Amino acid sequence: MSTPVSANPVMVEPKKTPVIYKILVMVSIITLIGGTLTGIMTYVNVGVTEHFYADWFTSFISAVLVMAPVGFVMLTLMHKLVNKLLPTSSELKRNLVISVFMALIMESVMAFVTATNNIGYADMRVFVTGWAEGLLAALPIGLTIMLIMSVTVKPKIERFLKS
Repeated sequence: MSTPVSANPVMVEPKKTPVIYKILVMVSIITLIGGTLTGIMTYVNVGVTEHFYADWFTSFISAVLVMAPVGFVMLTLMHKLVNKLLPTSSELKRNLVISVFMALIMESVMAFVTATNNIGYADMRVFVTGWAEGLLAALPIGLTIMLIMSVTVKPKIERFLKS
């Protein structure tokens, strides 16, 4: 009779999560958040028209292309700044501060890109009004999403991305 072979738990390495899954999770989050916020901003800028979906889609794609590099740079800078200014605060407090400032920065840029796409610069007063209205309409939702993300989702995503 043979005895079952048991593995040494120290020698068994956890299985690595495939990179494609990590990419899909990040793309899903960006699509959900960016799509929702640019949708609100587009609605505020142009209302529901026969071209709404085309206007929204081009605003979304433009915002993603601008936000990806801006977001990564700003997030890195915000982490460094907040860690330097609040070194003794808990990680949760630092994450909340970062989330609020990132929401303000990223939504400002997103509203700018959306207003550029939907309104243009022909009349700067109309452009600035569209930018401000888009920002103010989406800001409460963006802040809520960022706060939820920083408290519940971010730690799980960080663990998932490290796996």
